[in-house]
Amino acid sequence: MSTIFSDHKSPYNDKDDVYHFLLPRHIQMIDEALCSLGEYGEVRLVVEKGQLRFLVTQKSYDTLKWHPGILVKELDA
Repeated sequence: MSTIFSDHKSPYNDKDDVYHFLLPRHIQMIDEALCSLGEYGEVRLVVEKGQLRFLVTQKSYDTLKWHPGILVKELDA
């Protein structure tokens, strides 16, 4: 996985507990998405016009642990 660095300066200092971008419901949504992934996956946040607009999940499967029918079984759940 690659890491992307930007020159964006954070508005936070060590004493702030105030979020400037994420709302509590966004944090809950991100946490729920992370829990839904299982062992492997990704969560991407898409920002549009300066606002969090989409949360995209991608679930991955380990080919060494795959067994016939496991993907269909998870889709039916």
